[in-house]
Amino acid sequence: MALIPCQVLRAAILLSYLSVLCHYKAIEMPAHQTYGGSWKFLTFIDLVIQAVFFGICVLSDLSCLLTKGSDNREQERQLIKLISLRDWMMAVLAFPVGVFVVTMFWVLYIYDRELVYPKLLDNFIPPWLNHGMHTTVLPFILIEMRTTHHQYPSRTSGIATVCGFSICYILWVCWVHHVTGVWVYPLLEYISPLAKIVFFLLVTAIINIYYVLGEKLNSYIWDLDKSMEAADKRIKAD
Repeated sequence: MALIPCQVLRAAILLSYLSVLCHYKAIEMPAHQTYGGSWKFLTFIDLVIQAVFFGICVLSDLSCLLTKGSDNREQERQLIKLISLRDWMMAVLAFPVGVFVVTMFWVLYIYDRELVYPKLLDNFIPPWLNHGMHTTVLPFILIEMRTTHHQYPSRTSGIATVCGFSICYILWVCWVHHVTGVWVYPLLEYISPLAKIVFFLLVTAIINIYYVLGEKLNSYIWDLDKSMEAADKRIKAD
């Protein structure tokens, strides 16, 4: 039996994301006042994705609790739809985008923080908030994957959705530059147009790799659990 029920963990993680979002939006940064506001940053979009995802998780937990023992077929159908939405969002958004944000941020930060998180931001964003946006996302999503089995869509459907999200965000970044003349990320200021195209293709490829990684990890964790349960049953039978 788990020390902390997964339902409690999800509720706590949701509250954590809501707190991070509220504190982040309360910061009076110049970037928040320019075209696109916070929505031009993938970090903020990811925070919203994670908050919505864990909100759906909590809602599905409450629905399971309220419909437990009920014979209402309509309620069961609605619950199945909610769980399907939860699993789909985990597969194509919460895991690949969340892991991408964490890994890409810290790789670039270690290489040269000015390319992704200029030192000027330290005057606005405290360290705990920075970690709330760029670090804890990874352990939170891994905890969710370990505590709950998620039904992944077909590989073709999943990758198509991930590519669609990536292309939409890249076009959004290019549009912000077209309107303002400034790239959302300082890194893009220093590379040639051809290098930008290669970079955008690489980013899309990495997010797709994370999608496949999530699919494989989900299968490995829960297939291993099934194998262990089967082994335990055989031992008890003997």
